[in-house]
Amino acid sequence: MQAVKKIYILLISAILIAIFNFNSGCGVYSFVDVSIPDTVKTFRLNLNENRAPYVNPQLSPSLTERLRQKIVNQTKLSQTNSENAHYDIVGYVSDYSVTTTGVTNKTEVTNRLTVSVHITFLRSANLPPEEFDVSRNFEFSASQTLQTAQSQLLDEMVRSLTDDIFNRLFSNW
Repeated sequence: MQAVKKIYILLISAILIAIFNFNSGCGVYSFVDVSIPDTVKTFRLNLNENRAPYVNPQLSPSLTERLRQKIVNQTKLSQTNSENAHYDIVGYVSDYSVTTTGVTNKTEVTNRLTVSVHITFLRSANLPPEEFDVSRNFEFSASQTLQTAQSQLLDEMVRSLTDDIFNRLFSNW
């Protein structure tokens, strides 16, 4: 009877250790690794231009506002309209296009909306500007019109692009 008790205790211990190790390896990860020098206090943001062949009039203002909110809420920076801002972030929508990605029996099934944003990041007069592009694809049914799809996808587009831009600007990954 003692041996059976010891086996149960060992078995339960092994299961608890396995569960603990599994949970610690598959936890929720946070990528908030914002690194901004203490001397930097202000930013200026201008993403109002849209140079894509097709213009979604809601995208640029929504993206600008969401990025502004994210910077204010997740950094110590204050927004300014002054040309003397410590960080100057300028950008434009460079691509907004639709392609067919899925065809069944010679009929379109899936479309892909590609949205790209070009960013120029000026950190100080001593450093050259950093330029980069972020791009995301959004799938939608070919039975939907572009207008319907973009109204359904707008929040996801803005959130995804904002996160990508913010991470490129302020994180080290």
